[in-house]
Amino acid sequence: MIADIFVSGLVNGGVYALLALGFSLIFGVARIVNIAHTAFYMLAAYVLYALLVKFAVPLAVAIPLSVVSVVALSMLCYKLVIEPVRQHESAVLIATIALALIFQEGLLVGFGGSFLGIPSAMEGVASIFGVRVSYQRLMILAAVALTLIALWYLLSRTKLGLAIRVAANDQEIANLMGIDVGRVAMYTVGISVALAAIAGVVVAPVFVVDPLMWLSPLVIMLAIVVLGGLGSLKGSLIGAFIIGYVEAITVFAVPAGSYLKGAVALSIMVIVLLIRPEGLFGVVFEEER
Repeated sequence: MIADIFVSGLVNGGVYALLALGFSLIFGVARIVNIAHTAFYMLAAYVLYALLVKFAVPLAVAIPLSVVSVVALSMLCYKLVIEPVRQHESAVLIATIALALIFQEGLLVGFGGSFLGIPSAMEGVASIFGVRVSYQRLMILAAVALTLIALWYLLSRTKLGLAIRVAANDQEIANLMGIDVGRVAMYTVGISVALAAIAGVVVAPVFVVDPLMWLSPLVIMLAIVVLGGLGSLKGSLIGAFIIGYVEAITVFAVPAGSYLKGAVALSIMVIVLLIRPEGLFGVVFEEER
């Protein structure tokens, strides 16, 4: 059972890391609490389903096309919906909730409320430490690892990454350095949604697709960013694997644990808020008046 927990926690933690890193990234740069973040994760899964099942597009083309189309939509939504009210936090929060619900209802109308399955990209299983792991899950681990490496390279080795880090640390200094903070924020939205979209397309063949699939990851993602510290990328990465393994232990060790994983994540979030509101690696934000 320990080996099962190890593998399951690693896979779940990797997917949660992509979601939480994207959420923390856009909050750090633009102070946007994007409730629609996991809705873009859902959209990517649906776009992949439509391309593979409805239009018979090859998988190698469908995956990048799904990610690119969802990223383009997110940047359009940012320009039209979020940027005009970006200085008003409550309005941004309401706008992102509205976007998520619009996506949900649109998918209900277009695809119905039934569960949809996507053909697995890779058939067969491998034995790791005596645990049978499907090749699809191994592909998820490989995709997560490559994406995290690419994100690290982007943030630490490119001019855009430098601009993102400066804007996240101090927007006034970024403006003084000649950095267009608004444009950097839009690019950051695209990067953060790309992380969510990649998570969506890699898990879609493993789980069923439905118009409510964004809600459970939203709860877990919020628990992760609260645990790690809102806006902290390191905290989001570590928090994702902590929650991933706590979830795996709950599922394998507790009777009917699969029904309790959301409650466990929320309990962790509440405890962290009570004991250490800034999280493990976050900073205390002064209240703006």
